Amino acid sequence: MIRSFSTVHHYRVLKSSQLRLLYKRLITTANAGNNLIKPLHQNTAVHVTTSISSNASHSVKTLTSTSTSTTPSQTSLASHQSKHFIQTKTRTLGKSQGRVVILGSGWAGFRLIRDLDKKNYDVSVVSPRNHFVFTPLLASTSVGTLEFRCITEPVREYSRTTSFYEAYCDKIDVKNQVIHCTSSIDNPERKTFSLDYDQLIISVGAYSKTFGIPGVKEYAYFLKEVNDAIKIRKRLIDCFEYASQPGLTDKEKEDRLHFVVVGGGPTGVEFSAELYDFIAGDLSRLYPDLMGKTRMTLFDVAPTILGAFDSHLADYASRKFRRKGIQIKTQRQVEKVEKDHLVIQGEGAVPYGLLVWSTGLMQNPLVESFTSAAKDKSGQRILTDGHLHVIDNGSGTPFPNIYAVGDCATIKDNDLPATAQVASQKAGYLAKTLNKIAKKGDDFPEGKEFKFRNNGMMAYIGSHEALVDLSAVHNWAKMSGHLSWLLWRSAYISKSVSVRNKMLIAYHW
Repeated sequence: MIRSFSTVHHYRVLKSSQLRLLYKRLITTANAGNNLIKPLHQNTAVHVTTSISSNASHSVKTLTSTSTSTTPSQTSLASHQSKHFIQTKTRTLGKSQGRVVILGSGWAGFRLIRDLDKKNYDVSVVSPRNHFVFTPLLASTSVGTLEFRCITEPVREYSRTTSFYEAYCDKIDVKNQVIHCTSSIDNPERKTFSLDYDQLIISVGAYSKTFGIPGVKEYAYFLKEVNDAIKIRKRLIDCFEYASQPGLTDKEKEDRLHFVVVGGGPTGVEFSAELYDFIAGDLSRLYPDLMGKTRMTLFDVAPTILGAFDSHLADYASRKFRRKGIQIKTQRQVEKVEKDHLVIQGEGAVPYGLLVWSTGLMQNPLVESFTSAAKDKSGQRILTDGHLHVIDNGSGTPFPNIYAVGDCATIKDNDLPATAQVASQKAGYLAKTLNKIAKKGDDFPEGKEFKFRNNGMMAYIGSHEALVDLSAVHNWAKMSGHLSWLLWRSAYISKSVSVRNKMLIAYHW
């Protein structure tokens, strides 16, 4: 038992390990630039002295208040600990690099949330949704092959040490380093707020492209979010329930059971394949009398579907679709969309029960409002340099603390497709670079620009068959059929984020 010392003032005696920990925290805080700990008097400093008790055989440390100045050892330690601290606008306790604001929780934003070093960065996330969506399997959820929870990952689960705000970013004030946001939560009066930033990462993604065609936004269904898949599933069942009611003519039933997909890219093709499997495998047992009146049509403005794939694989998918009774109508242009029909140039009105629109991407409203940033030739995407810095529209030089990744951005003189693997690789590169800067105190490494590694493409075409195009890796790495389907499923299970979702996907499949 260690006794208290008899001095002019009475002090609480603490264990040596506790005092060492307290001392370390005091030094870290005092030299972090926060000025949060101040002495009680102008000439008073806090330090630790060592005394020896006459009744104890070992030394203990007591916390005393004296008028001495900081010791040389403290100065050396402070200098070492603040070596990699930078001048920031939003100084946070223990965060040497200040605040990083990430806009978006898609493929790029979600990876940055997971990979950024939270010890050195105060990470804040602004996104209109509080989860990440594994978009390659979104078509499967729309027809019930998978449940929605299989492809979603909650943002807060991976950002317990970060701040998350469910909101839209409306405006970026580059001069004052402030973003202005509006809450995305449905309320009569949506709350607005502003956030300061030291570094800003724009990964807001893109919206579905409508080409300004009248009626598309009002009557077509998109496939970008979980809510879209929920609406499609409900509409699909409603069409069959409506057609099963008495008093309808055959023409009315056929019109309601005509399912149209506009867009012959991977999303449109995979949804068509999933829809065919759902109708042929499940709905045929529930509505056997309606199968003869059910039909599917795939429209595309291009000469062929799956234009990004190898031509032999695209032809293989077209043949398979036609054998299943899925009509493919290429080089068709939609002029107008109404509640129960769409108008095709040269063909006239085409009735439908469900219309799914998947024709590419258009700019996010934030990208349009961000006039300080340079844009690509189409004016749809933010232009960045090879280090992913946003390029100033006025001077043509990159902003040192603003980055753009994902579908909303493209690299100058290196235009890459707006795909999940491009967004994920850009985010990985940026997170690795920023973590290196925080740890080693280096400037942004010159010369080490982002390089995209093409891992190939895959697409499901129904009936347990898929396409695998790895020609970017090897010229002969092209496959189709059932073996490709196994590779397709294996790849998507392995790419899923959490172990929980890997198990859920395998269970439902």
